[in-house]
Amino acid sequence: MLGTVSCILLFTSWWFLSFSNQRTGSRKELRHLRIKIISVRPHDPEAFTQGLVFHDGSVYESTGLKSLSSLRQVDAHTGKVLRRYNLAQDQFGEGLARVSDRLIQLTWKNRIAFVYDLKTLARIGEFQYSGEGWGLCFDGEHLIMSDGSSSLTLRDPKTFKSVKETRVTLSGEPLRGLNELEYAEGSVYANVWTTDTIVQIDLESGHVTSVIHADGLLSNEERQTADVLNGICYDPQKRTFLLTGKCWPKMFEVVFVP
Repeated sequence: MLGTVSCILLFTSWWFLSFSNQRTGSRKELRHLRIKIISVRPHDPEAFTQGLVFHDGSVYESTGLKSLSSLRQVDAHTGKVLRRYNLAQDQFGEGLARVSDRLIQLTWKNRIAFVYDLKTLARIGEFQYSGEGWGLCFDGEHLIMSDGSSSLTLRDPKTFKSVKETRVTLSGEPLRGLNELEYAEGSVYANVWTTDTIVQIDLESGHVTSVIHADGLLSNEERQTADVLNGICYDPQKRTFLLTGKCWPKMFEVVFVP
């Protein structure tokens, strides 16, 4: 009888711990990381950065604000704008992703995703969607889109149709304000709106696995004319990230460390 009771107690304890880990997003595994700066590059302080993509030595940048929104190809080291496509005055640029030889740019409330030729930045198509557009990235199979909520929507890159929705949680609670996105080495990285925080997300479970504290990149003086942190892209050859923000005078090459 005692053996049976022990087995029941052990099974109950195992079930409770397993269920608790599912509920809390494996809270014990949550890592807190900080920024280690590798280099500092110039960035256009008038660029209201909404999305960043790194490819073949260039940064492709989507900027926002009505009458000021654009898509740009920027020299990754000097910050010089090499090409630029200006959106219509009533269009508000948002997240950006590269799919092969195409760039796809969201708009905030216009509900249009514009498609561009990567080499020329010529606009070659568009998609329609419902709701707001915030961040966008590509994992090699699906486009991943944020809308400022705690959900990420996976979309077909050919049709832009919704395939799946993933709810993102931090220690078991929904994490709202997911903004600019980047996919790197199996994880989605997201800027959290109005904060100096970036989170690493396991796309399969939706759990936040790391919280990256990115405060202190700008001086107090630079902060006076700059807006929030927003803009993250990954250089797979160097295995470093590039970070900037809305109207920031600098772009930072960084790695995330304990």
